[in-house]
Amino acid sequence: MWKGDGLTDQMMTIREMCETFGVTPRTLRFYESKELLSPIRQGQKRLYTRRDRARLKLILRGKRFGFSLEEIRQLLDLYHIGDQKQTQLRRTLELARKRREEMVRQRDDLARAIEELDEQIALVEKSLTAPREATT
Repeated sequence: MWKGDGLTDQMMTIREMCETFGVTPRTLRFYESKELLSPIRQGQKRLYTRRDRARLKLILRGKRFGFSLEEIRQLLDLYHIGDQKQTQLRRTLELARKRREEMVRQRDDLARAIEELDEQIALVEKSLTAPREATT
């Protein structure tokens, strides 16, 4: 399908989508069941349009950033409001800032946990070497 000529350059099979985006057919079918993607159906065959590819890119990026599928769906749905994507962009910015704050908080919590773990490791290592030094 992906030939680069007219209509066919806008369509990809499920296999081509999987290869291009590094996802499984199950993932694509799941996103379809959640109404995030809407491929053209020809019998049992699914054909993905340029729009589906763009949406999948945004879905995967959103997932990487930690957005929920519901948040991603809402953002995608805002594309067609007709205000030159202003509402979609504002909502995306709002969610991105919120998610960034959460990620920074998680990073800080993780950094503290690593410091505490390093302290515990040092204490255990010290206690393991202390008896040997006393007996020699």
